[in-house]
Order: sequence, then structure tokens, then C-alpha cells
Amino acid sequence: MAKLKGLATGIGSLPHKDAEAALDLVFKYTPQIPFWPQLPKRDVREGMVAQFSENLPCFRFRKEGIFFDAQNEEQELEKFYDRIIAGDVDYFQISEDFALGLHKFRQRLTRENLKNVEFIKGHVVGPFTFAASINDANGIALLHNSVFMQAILKGLVMKALWQIAFFKQFGKRIILFFDEPYLGCFGSAYTPISREDAVRGLSELTQAVKVPDVLVGIHCCGNTDWSIFTDVTSIDIISFDAFSFLERLVLYGENLKKFFKRGGILCWGIVPTQEFTGKETPDALAKRIKAGVDILAKKGLDKELVVENLLLSPSCGIGTLDSSRAEKILKLLSETAINLFDNLA
Repeated sequence: MAKLKGLATGIGSLPHKDAEAALDLVFKYTPQIPFWPQLPKRDVREGMVAQFSENLPCFRFRKEGIFFDAQNEEQELEKFYDRIIAGDVDYFQISEDFALGLHKFRQRLTRENLKNVEFIKGHVVGPFTFAASINDANGIALLHNSVFMQAILKGLVMKALWQIAFFKQFGKRIILFFDEPYLGCFGSAYTPISREDAVRGLSELTQAVKVPDVLVGIHCCGNTDWSIFTDVTSIDIISFDAFSFLERLVLYGENLKKFFKRGGILCWGIVPTQEFTGKETPDALAKRIKAGVDILAKKGLDKELVVENLLLSPSCGIGTLDSSRAEKILKLLSETAINLFDNLA
């Protein structure tokens, strides 16, 4: 396993319309775990749901965004599952039209000196977030449609496997996040899925992507029942908003103890995004992480194990911000990573 201790990476989205400008920031501030940038301000097709909709059955795209059209449901599902059964990952590719940052990222990797790159990071929207974002013709979210919920899950697995193959030529280990902000609402009256549904769906999703040299993560930037993620044994990384919800996560000490013992990793989203003021300092953020590590140690977790399996990131994607603010966030992230172990010593 490559060293993970305190390395920094991004969640996904950046506010740039120019892919090369976005990549300049990625390689400047997260050089050891560079990530491909989603660019939602460049094109509505780069939104986190639309971006992964190509060749999924009955999903259409128009200028306003993605929508669901089940007029030819039977034929489209048949074609879709034929491609799944054939293992045709190329059918599920993410094209330049939907992810220019992804394709420019691979081109940049061919030109960069990759000596110090520990991992390449990619991402796919999670199935619950995808299905909750799109309604059928009756205005009902596809979360309630078991046929399409399963198709979405299968399709996103193929998007993830295609992405892994897309980066294979570089010989680097890969971190692949499924982004599930919707599960930040879990447990509320607005979340019509059970804990059993969530664990079963995430287990099927992540087990299908468990291939050699790939770490599979779940990113959830809200507060949730974190035991859902610790109980899915095929999840390697839990990515959380450590700036806003650290006090909630540490309540799950016993669950996290088991998670770390089986090799789990926490990605601490320590740099605020929407809440960013510019007054935050690397020292203050590093001390916040130290406080969290100390709380977990008091709960019986092996402190050294927690520290060794620690990544840093912004608390969430930064695609809705302006480019100046985005750079300040990534700069603060880099400085916090450099400063971190003076505080943890």
C-alpha cells in the first residue's frame, strides 16, 4: 500500500470553464493524488448526475438537463442488459461532451512526471443520489422504481469500471469515490429508503468495483448514520465533512474501530467550501483534526492506525464557487496537509 498519511486530494468539481486552468490547480495543490475535475459551469452536461447518464436506459438530455423517458422502456432495458452481460465497459464510456476535464486530465497525465503520484483519483455519482435527482412522468423519484434503481446501480458500476480501465496505462493505484450527498438526509422524513436498502445497495455497488490496486470510497458531505458505511465491508474509504460534522462522526467509535481494523481509511474534508471565509488557517484546521484523532483514541481506537490511514480534502466539491475562492481552498488544503504532522506529533 502506498503511503496515505496526510495526503491531499479533491472531491471533484471545480468552477472553471477552461479545463487546463482547472488542471493547473489540481497538479499544483494535490500532486500526490491528482483528480479529474468536473466542470459544471462549462456545460450543464458536466453536472454530477447528467455526467454519468450516457447510455443508461431511458435517460435523455436536453438543454435544461437530464430527464426520464420510458416510452421505449422494454427495448432500452434489453439493450442495456445485453451490454452489461457482455461486459462491454466501453459502451458505458464517459465522453468528452460530458466530461472534458476527465479527458484533458488523462492527456495531462501523459505529459506530467508521475514519479511522486501515489494514486489517481476518479469519481462517479452514487446510485441513491442519481435516482433521487430524477423523476418519472408522474413526478415520482426513481428511488421508488425498483427496476430502474437496479439499472442505475448496474450502469454506474460499469461507468466506474470503464474509468478504472481508462487510467490503467499509467500503472498507478486508483482511488474511486462514489459521491452520495443524498445520503446526508438519511433518517429524515424526506429519505424513503431503509438502512437495509442503503447497506445492500452500497454493498452491491462497491463489491462490483473491488479490483486489484483500486481503493473504493463513499463521499457524503452531510450528516448521516455513518454505521451504514462502516458496515459495508467493501468500502475502503469514508469521505466526510470534518469541518462541520466531526463531532457527529466520532460518536460512531465502535463502528470506526472495526472499520480501521479491517484496513479502512478516513478522508477528512477539513477545508470548508460553502462556509469558507478566508480566515481559516492551516494550523487551526490541523488542530481540529488532532482533536478528532484524540477523541477517537479515547474511544479505544488505535491512534497510530487512524493517523496512518488519513487523507485530506475539501469538505465538498467547489464547482459552484468562483475560481479565486476555489484556488484559496485548494491552497489552504495543501498547506494544512504540510502542517498536519507538526500538530499530530
